[in-house]
Amino acid sequence: MKSALPSPDLLSYDEAAALVGDCVLRLGKCRPAIETVELERAMGRVLARPLAADLDQPPFARSTRDGFACREAEACTHKFLTIAGTTRAGLVPAGPLPPRAAWEIMTGAPVPAGADAVVMLEHVEVDAGRVRLLPPRKVEPGENIVAQGAQARAGDELLPAGTTIHSAQIALAASCGCATLPVFARPRVAILTTGDELVAVSAMPAPGQIRNSNGPMLAAMVAAVGGEPWVLPTAADNAQTLDASLEQAADADLLLITGGVSAGKFDLVEPALARAGARFHFTGIRIQPGKPLVFGDLSVRGTSATQKTGGTKHFFGLPGNPVSSAVTFLLFAAPVLAALAGKRETAPRFALARMATHAERNGKPGLTRFLPAYCDFGASVGELPEVAFVPWHGSGDLGALARSNCFLVVPEVAHGLEPGTVVQILLP
Repeated sequence: MKSALPSPDLLSYDEAAALVGDCVLRLGKCRPAIETVELERAMGRVLARPLAADLDQPPFARSTRDGFACREAEACTHKFLTIAGTTRAGLVPAGPLPPRAAWEIMTGAPVPAGADAVVMLEHVEVDAGRVRLLPPRKVEPGENIVAQGAQARAGDELLPAGTTIHSAQIALAASCGCATLPVFARPRVAILTTGDELVAVSAMPAPGQIRNSNGPMLAAMVAAVGGEPWVLPTAADNAQTLDASLEQAADADLLLITGGVSAGKFDLVEPALARAGARFHFTGIRIQPGKPLVFGDLSVRGTSATQKTGGTKHFFGLPGNPVSSAVTFLLFAAPVLAALAGKRETAPRFALARMATHAERNGKPGLTRFLPAYCDFGASVGELPEVAFVPWHGSGDLGALARSNCFLVVPEVAHGLEPGTVVQILLP
């Protein structure tokens, strides 16, 4: 680790990702504070304790088809069996299955004791209170039945701590009788946008000014990963304002700064961080967009996160252009935030796709590029989805960013990508 402004040597993407990955591993060994939320408010939260089954799942042997519960050996004789009763979901059979009999049953209903198979309604002949399996069909023991406890036994762990809760997890928790769930507290993420050119979203920009789009964008991205966004007032390009803003952000669990991290005369963020005692792990990496990215930590007073990390808080200085901010957040800040949130899955999400059109290199050599792209995920089964480069006019092109649904990864050594080439894409 470096205690002053770092050297100008730039890390490759893989080197920078490995360094951030080491940080994520350390954070993953600790857990945030735990709170309890009602089940209907648990969407997107992170499970803090394992979810266990309170009963066998399913709690009884149940039919997966409309048909007739029977004994496999009797059904396969293709002789008529007496229909001994009828059961639908929510009702319990009146008794065990008598010999040489079948029990009419509906999907989801409990299977009567003594039955070991369910023949489907469309595979039988019914005549005057009797039923038989039509030849030459056969039925196997256990067919169309989910046995009691087949999915889980009472007390079994169904979900580990660190699982992100979505609709399926909510349904599973409801089936276990959980009206509330223990979840990790959301890490508080301070978002500091910098630049004299920025005005509020509701303002009409004067000549030379632009609306602050990075603040709302990063707030949405932070919330999607599981953090609590805290958007600070925009900081002007002067040392006094930046110093005050860094002090204001001291209580955050993670600090994101956008703008002011390049090498220009008014790029004052790194000196401000240095004055605050920052340790810089890297400043700049060989990627495009996002080359000026800064990563480090600050020694600050205790917060829910810094209590876990030896009294330090990580920060990222993201480039000011919105495409650069989005890319570097997904690649580097999101994994750190996911670890602070207690998530099991923290790494950036990559997938494979096939190039739909030709893509020229058209960029500086020696840089891994992450370009706005659109992937058609409607590929046939067994085929890779197709991805196409979205034309853009540099890393400030918000229209291109909004029209994309992924980023095309172009390796340092690639000279161009021909149609049909298998490529990596970075998913949001």
